[in-house]
Amino acid sequence: MTPELPNLDRKQFRHPCSQSLLQPGPEHPPRILLLYGSLRKRSFSRLVTEEAARLLQAMGAETRTFNPAGLPLPDEVEADHPKVQELRELVQWCEGMVWCSPERHGAMTGVMKAQIDWIPLSLGAVRPTQGKTLAVMQVSGGSQSFNAVNQLRVLGRWMRMITIPNQSSVAKAFLEFDDNDRMRPSPYYNRIVDVMEELTKFTLLTRGCSEYLTDRYSERVESAEQLSARVNQRAI
Repeated sequence: MTPELPNLDRKQFRHPCSQSLLQPGPEHPPRILLLYGSLRKRSFSRLVTEEAARLLQAMGAETRTFNPAGLPLPDEVEADHPKVQELRELVQWCEGMVWCSPERHGAMTGVMKAQIDWIPLSLGAVRPTQGKTLAVMQVSGGSQSFNAVNQLRVLGRWMRMITIPNQSSVAKAFLEFDDNDRMRPSPYYNRIVDVMEELTKFTLLTRGCSEYLTDRYSERVESAEQLSARVNQRAI
């Protein structure tokens, strides 16, 4: 028995279909962009990001890391600034992202937030982050905290990304790296391996059907209404 749903636009209503989730994805390696949130010479968020990139490459992914040095504050310059364009082109290139921020004053850093703020919700008719996977990580100078990763999760949802369940928070990060800036063996390192493994799996799983996963009833209705309004306006 079909329920009565008088408010539903039947033309735009879709029955979720498992077959639509089984479409083959691209053949190229997963494309992952990594962002970090510090400009310090020995930035531990950068060092963690570099470890993550090595792991992703070992898992078969192609990685690119954005250097935030020289990126202006949001709205300080026009969007045609070279660093802004570099960031936006990398966001369009990737299929998944890693965000790693230090925690400062109980929050992500301004450097991290500025990068995310320069990524628009839409570029023309394209939403550059929608349907892409995201892993969030943070480093702390003191005891373990999850303030930054929790904030990054909120931003990932706002950017319509598929944020994976796992995450990493490295406490007292200054103790976790040797003189060659390589991460020491530890449960923190193992957790980063877990997170990158999960990100790669989710990216492989979703990149072929990300448009289907993020297709929304409300937006289909809105698009149909806008189209109808344009047709009526032409008729008038």
